[in-house]
Amino acid sequence: MKYLWIDEYLLGKPGVTKDLKKEWNWIRYMIGGKLFAAICLDRNDKPYYITLKLEPLEGDFLRQQYADIIPGYYCNKVHWNSINPDGSVPDDLLRDLLDKSYQLVLGGFSRKKQQEILAEYKRGDE
Repeated sequence: MKYLWIDEYLLGKPGVTKDLKKEWNWIRYMIGGKLFAAICLDRNDKPYYITLKLEPLEGDFLRQQYADIIPGYYCNKVHWNSINPDGSVPDDLLRDLLDKSYQLVLGGFSRKKQQEILAEYKRGDE
């Protein structure tokens, strides 16, 4: 995988947790218990997709621009997109897409829940 920075980048975001869903062999990145990004691993634990959530129109546009972005692998094909981890998507674009996925999922929580998630993160820094 060419995006070796992805784990550190995602774990640096407020409130993000990480686990391995063994049944799927996915490394999942979540906020408030909700998935916003995943690294899908093959049988040899080699990444074969990075999956993230985007607004449907943006995801559709990007899939037309990059052969390495496809509808979400084993996910809702409208809201989720999968990216080839060895493909040609520029690092800056992938960072932007991961940020958007994070914000989209965080924004799905009530304002109160968002504040709780972010406050919990800030308490962990003290």
